[in-house]
Amino acid sequence: MSIWEYANPVKFMRTSGAILPWVVAGAALCTVAGLVWGFLTPEDYKQGSTVKIIFLHVPAALMAINIWLMMLVTSLIWLIRRHHVSALAAKAAAPVGAVMTLIALITGAIWGQPMWGTWWEWDPRLTSFLILFLFYLGYMALWEAVENADSAADLTGVLCLVGSVFALLSRYAVNFWNQGLHQGASLSLAPGERMAAVYRYPLYLTMAGFFLLFLALLLIRTRTEIRRRRLAALLARENRA
Repeated sequence: MSIWEYANPVKFMRTSGAILPWVVAGAALCTVAGLVWGFLTPEDYKQGSTVKIIFLHVPAALMAINIWLMMLVTSLIWLIRRHHVSALAAKAAAPVGAVMTLIALITGAIWGQPMWGTWWEWDPRLTSFLILFLFYLGYMALWEAVENADSAADLTGVLCLVGSVFALLSRYAVNFWNQGLHQGASLSLAPGERMAAVYRYPLYLTMAGFFLLFLALLLIRTRTEIRRRRLAALLARENRA
């Protein structure tokens, strides 16, 4: 069996329809359990109860970056192999990624105000994350602005390539610029920097929940885009008849 079989819309619709209920159930279970477990954890000796924002901030931030990278991969598949499902998957993922980026920005501001004494700082990671959010908005606007679907997929694919620079900067900005206010990686494996297990395990569960939530929304939205494409083709055929 080849992975390219799922580029066939019929195959994709059949397979995604079968696994979607399980993905939705897993997303609900992991997200709710992880958030409840996380917000029941004890206060941190330095950050107090503010530390609990990580159970929203970290999964949202990771998904915001990785969703863009997923869009990059599917856009490249479209540009190279011209598989329509991959282009539609990239289009479907963009609003979810934009919301994840917005959640990360808002929760970061809520965390930063008591920690830094300000809601916003032009820190390298925060700035690159804001630019990434603007790229999400631009990507979605470009899809809506171009009438021809294939041309829109081509142009947004190129935009995805450019925006990937800021997705990577958002991920590694702390390593590139040590003078930034933003703390290092929350899940660092370096000795003495690893997060305490009391916070780490519920965070893992919440991250799994956010991933499954994204996967569920991606499948739902991609299926909707395929149906929309089919409807447009049928209406065009009727108009020609």
